[in-house]
Amino acid sequence: MNLPLVNLYETDFYAWTQKQVELLRQRDLNNLDIENLIEEIDSLGKQEKRELINRLGILIGHLLKWEYQVDRRSKSWIKTIREQRKKIQKLIKENLSLKPFLEEAIEEAYSDAVDLAVNETDLEIHAFPNEIPYSWELIDNPNFFPGRLIESDIDLLAIYGISPLSTT
Repeated sequence: MNLPLVNLYETDFYAWTQKQVELLRQRDLNNLDIENLIEEIDSLGKQEKRELINRLGILIGHLLKWEYQVDRRSKSWIKTIREQRKKIQKLIKENLSLKPFLEEAIEEAYSDAVDLAVNETDLEIHAFPNEIPYSWELIDNPNFFPGRLIESDIDLLAIYGISPLSTT
């Protein structure tokens, strides 16, 4: 292992990455900082999984807020739900190997989702189900907005071209 590269890794991460790229392009495998390179590549994969779980938590949290706090439904909730759905779809499209991890990611995200809903509403934690009430198919469906819909909700959703699914 090349000691100056290890020092560079610890003191100037960006310069270290550029040096690794240069060495890879030159096919100079003998001078790569293999141990730190392995750690960084592994970390990149984990980062994609963490992003999926985080986005699912935000999306499911807003679906819970939508379902359980009918009188506070708003455009901003719709915008957040739509944005998170789009970002999750893009993340999965760019990382197809995350797809088999979806059910596990939804389970992991649910407790964060409930925390978000509790923190952003006047509701207690017991107001929400212990287990995720939505399947991936519903979570991903752009027309899924859970709970009883009132006329003003339908008008609000129509602004975004959403024809809500009937969930009652």
